[in-house]
Amino acid sequence: MSVYFLDRGPISRYGQVDYLINNACISKKGLLSECSYEDFEYVQRIGVTAPYYLTLRLKPYLAQGASIVNISSSRERMSQPDTESYTAAKGGIGALTHALSVSLAGKARVNAISPGWIDTTAYHGTEETPEPVHTEPDRLQHPAGRVGTPADIAAMMLFLCSEAAGFITGENITIDGGMGKQMIYHGDGGWTFRPGGQS
Repeated sequence: MSVYFLDRGPISRYGQVDYLINNACISKKGLLSECSYEDFEYVQRIGVTAPYYLTLRLKPYLAQGASIVNISSSRERMSQPDTESYTAAKGGIGALTHALSVSLAGKARVNAISPGWIDTTAYHGTEETPEPVHTEPDRLQHPAGRVGTPADIAAMMLFLCSEAAGFITGENITIDGGMGKQMIYHGDGGWTFRPGGQS
């Protein structure tokens, strides 16, 4: 959706912006895949620059008390190998969140959500009932006993956009089933460390 369309479409129709959700991002992998300068910059433009510019362009139309929700990721604070382009973008949107919350103080609240493992297979647009892409151990390793669903994120998004969250701004709320709080060492819960992935 172009910024021009937003200016001429929803703005001309409704006159103001009550809620803005910045969710777009992609991955071009990272160091181990020799992600190029151009590809790395492209991911940052989608994941960080676009939300900033969209907020800038829509700032004159933000309703008093508007809510902006940026979608970050648990990868902002933890990583797997070869994820630098995506991880950097999600770290950037997290930092942008608290910066915008201060700049827009008194006008709009700005928060972020950092999802963990979210099963989106039901939204891939296939005719058949999709099979989950996770296993029983995948589910049970989460302290919550399951992987997340889009509804988990949507519920928090709706809360952050509501008056009930009127005293919350500048926050980055992690929704990952407790995985980010689980300390794991070799031998814990049947988990074995294999250097280099070797058995």
